[in-house]
Amino acid sequence: MPVNQTLSTYSDMAYATSVVIYIFAMLLYLGEFAFGTPGKAVRRKEVAQVGAGGGSTVAEAPPEVGRIEQPERRPLRERLGGMAVSMTVLGVLVHFASLLLRGLATNRVPWGNMYEFGSAICLAACIAWLVTLYALAKSQTGSAVRVRPLGGFLMLPVVLLLFLSGTVLYAEAAPLQPALQSYWIVIHVSAAVISSGVLLVAGVASLLYLLRLRHENNPLKLAKFGSRLPTSQTLDRLAYRTTVLIFPMWTFAIIAGAIWAEAAWGRFWGWDPKETTSLVAWIVYAAYLHARATAGWRGARAAWINILGLAVMIFNLFFVNIVVSGLHSYAGL
Repeated sequence: MPVNQTLSTYSDMAYATSVVIYIFAMLLYLGEFAFGTPGKAVRRKEVAQVGAGGGSTVAEAPPEVGRIEQPERRPLRERLGGMAVSMTVLGVLVHFASLLLRGLATNRVPWGNMYEFGSAICLAACIAWLVTLYALAKSQTGSAVRVRPLGGFLMLPVVLLLFLSGTVLYAEAAPLQPALQSYWIVIHVSAAVISSGVLLVAGVASLLYLLRLRHENNPLKLAKFGSRLPTSQTLDRLAYRTTVLIFPMWTFAIIAGAIWAEAAWGRFWGWDPKETTSLVAWIVYAAYLHARATAGWRGARAAWINILGLAVMIFNLFFVNIVVSGLHSYAGL
């Protein structure tokens, strides 16, 4: 089926627009982060106290007749954070539209080359971030407000990856290569996309955890930066929970890939560079979850393992797909 060039053009326009929106969201997140941590809530009204045995009484002054109370203006940092989340939601919608239009233009799933695959991973990471903020807000512990400024540090690699995907890795809209024309591309690759996006969030959280831990151990170093980060317990919990939730899907992605390999090449496993690196990443994340559950390896050691897992995933995404020649060389470059 021929490619619809009109829809492809609209997809590229939506992609570029989403990058601009994400940049604005990143700046707003960083602006919220620059204004420091949220202060404790302060009561605005005095409560009447009656002292026993002739004690003094402090009564609240009656409101003035005809006076209209104005709603309290939110601090600037909170307004910046709210705008950052709104921009992220808008960016996700436009970004999703770009992938949807790409799929409609080519009449296939929109992750058939490195440009589309990188775009899909970034979309999954942004959605995972929004879901994380929503879950923290529903917990009613105030963690969402403390964690929200970290969105700028997540948006930074997202914007960089989108820029590389849209320039160096860009590929014109085209039908799938014959080797990829299988229903397994929907199952296997979608699981890999979602897993990679969520693991990006976990890796950023572990990196910030190490910076916060360094500040707590030596307040003179990273004084301003470290003090504005959430507590090390919050960051460690965020990294662990996101990893433990997505690890089964990453496991499923590898299993689905093995099943597809058997159908396409007649064997489940052939130690192809892509297969080998994916297995190494799985082992690293399994080691992280084990270390996180082991008393002697909790904290910085476990965080370093999680960061290593993210490094392997990035290596697998760029070096193995682009530089190394193998059965999975479908970069479209």
